[in-house]
Amino acid sequence: MTRWGLIGASTIAKEWVIGAIRAAGGEVVSLYSTNAERGEKYAQENGIARSVTSLDALLADPEIDAVYISTTNELHRDQLIAAAKAGKHILCEKPLALTLDDAKAMLEAVREAGVVAATNHHLRNAASHRAMRDAIAKGRIGKVLGARVFHAVYLPPHLQGWRLERVDAGGGVILDITVHDADTLRFVLGENPVEAVAFSQQGGLSGEGLEDGVMGVLRFPSGAIAQFHDGFTTKYAQTGFEVHGSEGSLIARDVMTQRPVGSVILRDQDGEYELPLDQHNLYEKTLRAFHDAIAGKGQPSATLEDGIWSLATGLAVLEAAKSGKATPINPGI
Repeated sequence: MTRWGLIGASTIAKEWVIGAIRAAGGEVVSLYSTNAERGEKYAQENGIARSVTSLDALLADPEIDAVYISTTNELHRDQLIAAAKAGKHILCEKPLALTLDDAKAMLEAVREAGVVAATNHHLRNAASHRAMRDAIAKGRIGKVLGARVFHAVYLPPHLQGWRLERVDAGGGVILDITVHDADTLRFVLGENPVEAVAFSQQGGLSGEGLEDGVMGVLRFPSGAIAQFHDGFTTKYAQTGFEVHGSEGSLIARDVMTQRPVGSVILRDQDGEYELPLDQHNLYEKTLRAFHDAIAGKGQPSATLEDGIWSLATGLAVLEAAKSGKATPINPGI
């Protein structure tokens, strides 16, 4: 059994990851929060045996095999490097860091320590995206020409806070949502984006210096291009993902979500039909793959290298929106 420590008393851990750890055969044994009262209450509410207010104390705990980092983004680098040096396996939230240099330093620390590390890009574990990836790989839509991702949602009040207020913490919709689009596109299309253009928006939620909406296009080496629309402000939008090829199209709806839902239709010269989907909890699949990787069987669903690619894409989108120019995507790994 893999025994976990939580770095951060977060909403995503409470709503999704603690349950997934347990469902995948792991145990959450400790929690680190800088606020003692919050940490103790969180631990009690979530059935965690103890909470500590020192990262060093958590990392020195011999009962902990792995840590899940879900603090604000500017804290990830130092916490991950410390965990690697302590010999803990690491699942880290996205974006990994706020700069590529920081993310590459994290990767170097993990390689030196020889621990398993992963980025929590849950969407590549959606049954819909795996079915689309398989259909494309089998040539069922011919040559991929273009894609569209609709990932504009409404950020509920209990999640707003720093995402809309803190530039220093990497707030804004691009580093929160566009990085997921980038990873999903990489996973489904099987290639890495090389260039981005974008326009960002302040649609009424975000504070000064932060965007709450963005539209843009990514270009891929094959010549394929992919549109994306991400937002925190659209209460009634539907999420979706389309991939259009020379011989057919894949039309997915309600798939850019944490929940195991949605549908995929394949449309070609013979008509259209719905692909069968083996729906499952996305985070449980992440944790099962992570536990297997610790045991020497395969690798995590999304590696740190995957996290660096999505960060590089997000940073390029930020720069393209700021400069108004096409911006190359180069993770440097």
